[in-house]
Amino acid sequence: MAIKVSVVGATGRMGKLALELIDAANDLELHSALDSRSDAWLSDGAEVIFDVTRLEVSQQVVAKAIAAGQKIVVGTSGWSAAKLAELKDLGQAAVVVIPNFSVGSMLATRFAAEAGKFFDSIEIVETHHAGKLDSPSGTAVRTAELISANRTTPVTAPAADQDARGQLVAGIPVHSLRLAGVSAKQDVHFGGVSELLTISHETTSVSAYSAGILAAIRFAADAQGLHVGLDAVFK
Repeated sequence: MAIKVSVVGATGRMGKLALELIDAANDLELHSALDSRSDAWLSDGAEVIFDVTRLEVSQQVVAKAIAAGQKIVVGTSGWSAAKLAELKDLGQAAVVVIPNFSVGSMLATRFAAEAGKFFDSIEIVETHHAGKLDSPSGTAVRTAELISANRTTPVTAPAADQDARGQLVAGIPVHSLRLAGVSAKQDVHFGGVSELLTISHETTSVSAYSAGILAAIRFAADAQGLHVGLDAVFK
């Protein structure tokens, strides 16, 4: 039987991609295509909800899914570690939060978390298309949090109180650029004695997220509890 998927945020870039992927997959079936203003109860009966909205909408969609015991894949930015910690009593529900559906981005973040153990000077520059409304990106936040968690001492950023130094996330400055002609790019810079290591990843279109979206939906259908990052899907 095909997995019935409700796409919330179906009019956006990621939502439209999800609709195309569901239509082309033999094991998936579209239950409903909703936008941010649609009645959340229209997703009743869906086996998996795919949420790519705004944080304030996403929080409501996730709360409804948990109350109904549904499975939900969250691709909405803004779900920091602090907000994830607020999710309680999931019961039979599954919440699969994916800051970035790109396999390459998953690997770059994994490499950055490892490199963070060996360098004390660390900064992140994330660049997205001009239409992206939030900053810093969910990917940058997740990368900074994983780097920090993988260290025994905190990162100390010089002149962190200056406005131009970026937003501190887990002690690491994150600089957000919003430019025409860009899809998504992230550079994590590690400074050492007479050396600079940069871990860079770039996507040129939303097609880069296809494999991750499909894998996350299929994983969520049989999952339970909270799962964060594409690593949880592919482990």
